[in-house]
Amino acid sequence: MDTPSLPRSFRLLVTGGGTGGHTYPALTAVRTLQGRLAAAGGTLDVLWIGTQDGLEARVAPAEGIAFKTVATGKIRRSSNPLKMLSAANVKDMARVPLGVAQARAIVSEFQPDVVLATGGYVAVPAGLAARLNRRPLVLHEQTVRLGLANRKLASSATRIAVSSESSLALLPADVRDRAVVTGNPVRPEVLSGHPDKAVEALALYGFDRRLPTVYVTGGAQGAQQINGVVRDLLPWLLSHANVIHQCGPANVEELRSAAATLDPVLAGRYHLTGFVGPELPDVLALADVVLSRSGAGTLAELTALGKPAVFVPLATSAGNEQAHNAQHLADAGAAVALLGEVTAHALGDALGPLLTDPGRRMAMAERARAYGRPDAADRLVDVILAAANG
Repeated sequence: MDTPSLPRSFRLLVTGGGTGGHTYPALTAVRTLQGRLAAAGGTLDVLWIGTQDGLEARVAPAEGIAFKTVATGKIRRSSNPLKMLSAANVKDMARVPLGVAQARAIVSEFQPDVVLATGGYVAVPAGLAARLNRRPLVLHEQTVRLGLANRKLASSATRIAVSSESSLALLPADVRDRAVVTGNPVRPEVLSGHPDKAVEALALYGFDRRLPTVYVTGGAQGAQQINGVVRDLLPWLLSHANVIHQCGPANVEELRSAAATLDPVLAGRYHLTGFVGPELPDVLALADVVLSRSGAGTLAELTALGKPAVFVPLATSAGNEQAHNAQHLADAGAAVALLGEVTAHALGDALGPLLTDPGRRMAMAERARAYGRPDAADRLVDVILAAANG
């Protein structure tokens, strides 16, 4: 794609959020566009439309981004069509026209050069408002298949940025010609970690650096399912690897008591923490294998870094997207996907070959890296600028 010429000033309206999966790609795109314009002496004016209780309500103001909310209707999904007609769904759907009217007024006043929608139900009113105000609309989809909000907006989009080549065939035929593969933007700081800094920051002096290191994470709150199988597997796991286990703040005590019975040498290889903060890039740099959920943001980071991974998808994720994400990489030999009921025995079978065979780890790392797109934010910014230019 040709790099579009840079304007002196640019107005971007961002919509999307609810979770980090929708919020952080948008934020990374904003930072990237801001940096590119600033380097050319230009300026970026950003307005974010989100929900009051979504992650974006904290992230946008903390980044100095103007933030507004509109009425939204959250669809509670069910495989049973009759359950989709629940009182809560009907009540929420009635809020959508109000949200569209509010968003239309905001878009009309702000006059953005482009509206960027990254998914989540809040994106629907603002995306429809972009069409009503004849503003270019760029959708970004983080997962392999279009999410519900982006499916609703696809016919209104100027461009649809997708994260994977395999997404193209899954798009409705009438919008496929508007699709561009950009990848999923990854925060640049995630790509710049250093293993020794993790050792210093977390005081990992009991680690045996001749052994591989496994980073276990269940997201900010931890994951009971992952915590349980790791706890049951700990003595075996620590005889083969060092482990950094981010278990969620509420789960530290329970796991600490389980670890108290470990042999002291094995215990020295086990670092338990409720939350991993700014040191995350360094922890990822130190990790030889990652055990985690398979949200789109996690996949984007791990493939950009080329990390072998064992994924335990969240079974209740919207549209079962985490299982699709994990299976997509597993089919390519770029990860291992543990679907259905996960036992300590199944986890041991998945991890064992990766921990004992460095060649297998290297091969999986290479395949993962082939799916990684560390330049995704720049590619998405190219799409945004091109959409503004018509």
